[in-house]
Amino acid sequence: MKLIIVESPTKAKTISKFLGEGYAVLSSFGHVRDLPKSKLGIDVKHDFAPQYVIPPKAKEAVAALKKSAHTASQVILATDEDREGEAIAWHLVEALGLENPKSEIRNPKRKRGLSDDAPLAISHKPFSRIAFHEITESAIREALEQPRKIDQHLVDAQQARRVLDRLVGYELSPFLWRKIRYGLSAGRVQSVAVRLVVEREREIQAFKTEAYWTIEGKFSKKGNGGPFGARLAAIGGKTIGKFDLNKTDAERIVKELVKVNYRVSDVAAKKVARNPAPPFTTSTLQQEAARKLGFSAKQTMVIAQRLYEEGKITYMRTDSVNLAASALGEARAVITNMFGKEYALASPRYYATKSKGAQEAHEAIRPTHVARAPGEAGIADRGQARLYELIWKRTLACQMAPAELEQVAVDIAAEGTPYSFRANGQTVVFDGFIRAYTEGSDEAADEEGALPPLSKDDVLTTKGVEALEHFTEPPPRYTDATLVKALESYGIGRPSTYAPTLSTIQDREYVEKTDKKYHPTEIGIMVNDMLVENFPEIVDINFTSHIEEELDDIAEGKISWVEVCREFYVPFKKHLTEREATVQKEIVVSETPCPHCGKMMVVKFGRMGKFLACPDPEVKVTLPMPEEAAQIKLLEEKTKGEMCPLCGKQLSVRRGRFGFFLGCVDYPKCKGIAKIWNKTGFKCPACLASPDRKEKPGDIVEKKSRGRGKVFYACTRYPDCTIALNKKPESEAELQELYEKWKANPPKPRKKKVERPLAS
Repeated sequence: MKLIIVESPTKAKTISKFLGEGYAVLSSFGHVRDLPKSKLGIDVKHDFAPQYVIPPKAKEAVAALKKSAHTASQVILATDEDREGEAIAWHLVEALGLENPKSEIRNPKRKRGLSDDAPLAISHKPFSRIAFHEITESAIREALEQPRKIDQHLVDAQQARRVLDRLVGYELSPFLWRKIRYGLSAGRVQSVAVRLVVEREREIQAFKTEAYWTIEGKFSKKGNGGPFGARLAAIGGKTIGKFDLNKTDAERIVKELVKVNYRVSDVAAKKVARNPAPPFTTSTLQQEAARKLGFSAKQTMVIAQRLYEEGKITYMRTDSVNLAASALGEARAVITNMFGKEYALASPRYYATKSKGAQEAHEAIRPTHVARAPGEAGIADRGQARLYELIWKRTLACQMAPAELEQVAVDIAAEGTPYSFRANGQTVVFDGFIRAYTEGSDEAADEEGALPPLSKDDVLTTKGVEALEHFTEPPPRYTDATLVKALESYGIGRPSTYAPTLSTIQDREYVEKTDKKYHPTEIGIMVNDMLVENFPEIVDINFTSHIEEELDDIAEGKISWVEVCREFYVPFKKHLTEREATVQKEIVVSETPCPHCGKMMVVKFGRMGKFLACPDPEVKVTLPMPEEAAQIKLLEEKTKGEMCPLCGKQLSVRRGRFGFFLGCVDYPKCKGIAKIWNKTGFKCPACLASPDRKEKPGDIVEKKSRGRGKVFYACTRYPDCTIALNKKPESEAELQELYEKWKANPPKPRKKKVERPLAS
């Protein structure tokens, strides 16, 4: 029996379908060894040797793999074909003792057995490494026929990244603890991402809005289509700049154009070809899924991982925009069959990567079988189905004919005046790839519609000319799509790091997302400023990009990973030691006297944010910030009379990690809690009409939907009561009317999510 080891149980289950009885496919459930959490785990004096341990959560999996490997005729390592996957394969060799008879020496008294308290040496047990870009039967069979050795250069590159990140995290984070507050962290990539968000916020705050004016007109040609818009573009043949018109000029010109005849002075038309976007890389998939599906980077990668492991798409961590020849041929056949010969290309279209430091070992992300349309892929999960459809459409579109567009520019003269208007229009002559898919955009653009047929000297009538005031806008805050795009453009991180980086800076509460836009938190700004002032090299974009390039060189065998670590660590450690001695903890004194000693209290940071503390470190007297105290007072007035759902005693306002809530005054004896609702002042009519709930009816309160944050009104006794109103009732009569409408068309009950069993 041959043993194949992969990272995930889903991947194991999919591969098992393709192989016969001579194979057993087991999962390692990710990494089987890592650096210890309790200490640095790196011997900086001896070539940065990492001290790996088997984490508690991996011990059971390692023990099971040892048993299977002991009886297997051959061990085949089939982890992902990237640095992380190569490292997992290497760690499996070390943890299982494959081809390593010296591991017996570690515990000479231990009999050859199946214990997991030390590596089990399976002396010269045959093992091989296979890799594949897609989980299909043909790919698996081909990989089994072409086994290879573990690529130590890839392992070294991953090991270097892990060591560098550990050195920064475990040595710089305590500095932040001592200078700002306990529990903070710094990271080689995450700190740069936070800096981007903070600097963008400061750009927005420093931005000064300026007003500018335009003159817009509505024109039409008698009996020839509806009205179309045009903008004043030139005065006396000189093009008008953005800020050339002020309010006085605009109003004066409009008065001059009241009784004027208009005619077409020129018509310029040209045909342009528009080519499709390349197939998806990791970065562009995350960007487009954020734009079109509203997915976070982390959500996109979790779903894509599932699709890959189930054999639906190719490997989802890639910088490549290349497609396999077989996929190109399959795409052409699908396009011809689905859209017609005119939509297919005579020869495949190839793309050149634009990513800085791109790793092109894999294909672009595509369906494993392009001919398998979304409706035929057998995907039950809605999120997976939507992402698969996006990938499928993009793959087809990149091999479809260009779209042909006709762009028309019409100049309109105001006769007897020096003023000239310009109207732009666009029509699709041949839709080409647009028939299947068009790429989203991060910036709102004015859509140019079709203009009616116009010729030079055509007489036009006006439907009105008006002066419009506009205001310049600050640069937009980052979204998942634009932040991933920025990280990629600067060469910060690699495909496998974008999603974890964005997730980490939110988990650390350095940034928060509001309406899908990133805002820095107060603590995030403080940490960033501390790092920028004292460790500019750590948060320097060019320096971080340089480290990524060196990691790429390690993966290619050009340089030693130890030298890269030494080059970074020696000056970093020296700088850190100097800063420890010179940087003092900043103490902010408030204007609030301490009720204990009378001295002015100091501002401190805790897990819940800022608070006031006694300046004497031995005294534990604390108070909320004045603005928070005022907010608590308002909430106490709002929730006066609310009783504990468990014991019936009074509830008081408390603050937790996720904001304010109500807690029992008898805590910790009673742990009753309740939400603070925005009540409408009305009792729930559905509860009052129910024999089970009329004794204790719920209140109609304001709520927000999870997805888009849309406001609606519902009962506090959900899920017992499912009433949902899309309008706030202003009276009892209106409430009854809304209730009757809801009762006539209640929402359908949601289907329960079926948990999929994991493959053993």
